[in-house]
Amino acid sequence: MNDDQLRELMSSRDPAASLPPARPERVARLLEDTMSPDVQTPADQRQEADPRRRTPLTWVLAAAAVLVIAGVGFFALNGGEGRQPTATPPSSEAPRTVLHLTAPPPTQGRCAMVTARLLGNQDSAFDGTVTAIDGRSVTLEVSHWYRGGDQDLVVVEAPDPEMQALIQSVTFDQGGRYLVSATDGIVTVCGFSAAYSDDLAAIYAEAFGA
Repeated sequence: MNDDQLRELMSSRDPAASLPPARPERVARLLEDTMSPDVQTPADQRQEADPRRRTPLTWVLAAAAVLVIAGVGFFALNGGEGRQPTATPPSSEAPRTVLHLTAPPPTQGRCAMVTARLLGNQDSAFDGTVTAIDGRSVTLEVSHWYRGGDQDLVVVEAPDPEMQALIQSVTFDQGGRYLVSATDGIVTVCGFSAAYSDDLAAIYAEAFGA
């Protein structure tokens, strides 16, 4: 279909095609009325705009406007504080640190007397409580470090014969409190590591100054 055929088809479908063309002054007047913001409303039309005769759609639009204004006012008063992110607490605790020591091999030698001078030569010393005894290992929870560590737990491990010798010399019991010292990762026995007592605690305090 070419342009001429399209125009002919549109003219045949135009309901105003049989009407005479509007005069230029009439067209100008219509354009002026349409574009002017100060169009005067006739009295009869103003009467129709009576609030008592408003349609349901008018009331719906008014209610929506009130809700929008109320929402903006609430947000301004609260400063958007409700949208502030909150910190989430950690889901789990940090893993506990562990120091591993070994038991000394069985020996038939004589033990020296426990003194602060000899005890002060040890690399590490702590006050702890036995939380587990499992065959070849003893786990202690440290309550105080005198020297050589800051771990939460100490695990003493050894082959069965050495562990038996250590248990016999130190007498580790579940839930017992102990003062333990070690050098080069090996627990010192002969009374230097033993169940907690005020006398031994005084020697530890003198040896390590704490």
